[in-house]
Amino acid sequence: MRIGVVAPAGRLQRETAERFVAFASARRPDVTIDLHPQCYLSHGHFAGTDEERLEAFVAFANDPAFDAIWFARGGYGSNRIAAAAVERLNKHARDKTYLGYSDLGYMLAALYKAGFPHVAHGPMPQGISHDDGAEAVARGLGWLADRDTACVEPSLEPGVPVAAFNLTVLGTLLGTQLEPDLAGHVLMIEDVGEMAYRIDRAMSHLTGQPSMRRLRGIRAGRFDPVPDNDPPFGETPVEIVQAWCDSAGIPFLGTADIGHDAANKVVPFGTP
Repeated sequence: MRIGVVAPAGRLQRETAERFVAFASARRPDVTIDLHPQCYLSHGHFAGTDEERLEAFVAFANDPAFDAIWFARGGYGSNRIAAAAVERLNKHARDKTYLGYSDLGYMLAALYKAGFPHVAHGPMPQGISHDDGAEAVARGLGWLADRDTACVEPSLEPGVPVAAFNLTVLGTLLGTQLEPDLAGHVLMIEDVGEMAYRIDRAMSHLTGQPSMRRLRGIRAGRFDPVPDNDPPFGETPVEIVQAWCDSAGIPFLGTADIGHDAANKVVPFGTP
């Protein structure tokens, strides 16, 4: 198997990349990992200009030599190129598996909306730099190489379509050309570093959308860390999610084992 790594958002530090490649190669010597040079570019906030990030993604996605595209890291920026990128993808790109999360939710949404069948929310190479990050990278590698079901969020049910997003990212793509049709889906949401009132505000916006009221239900992933609020907000993120679901008439289905941490499980979009 051959996996291509690109960075449609933030830059991947060389030290992090080296640690990732060394770990992945030792764990799965049968898998070839190719990092596009664009991963190391720097242009202000981004891993290269919009054009450089776009061209790198399209080149690897359209290359029949690769079996999967693993997004290097999140940050911010994939929304600036997602729509243009998907328009340029060929039949070889459609056969590939795509894995990422956080800001890469924009890219996952665009791909899923375009009917790409192998799109998943899950760990990225950048995770190797975090505490216990090797666990997350191993999970992503296990999913890409073997479709290892031990790597997958355990609540998935046969025949029930699912999708997973960072809450902030999903909120900002609703109503845009990137929004996929999630009617009948179980939606799993997570976030990181947002104060409780911001989570509450985002849930107000999310559950107020007519398209989101056609969901089968919502599961709450992890939102850690949640900065202290002064005065204390008075509700946990899970309580906030449940309250807004109840208010909107969207079934609240409990929690999901996803988040910005080493325990982040893989959620393949669509019907298991």
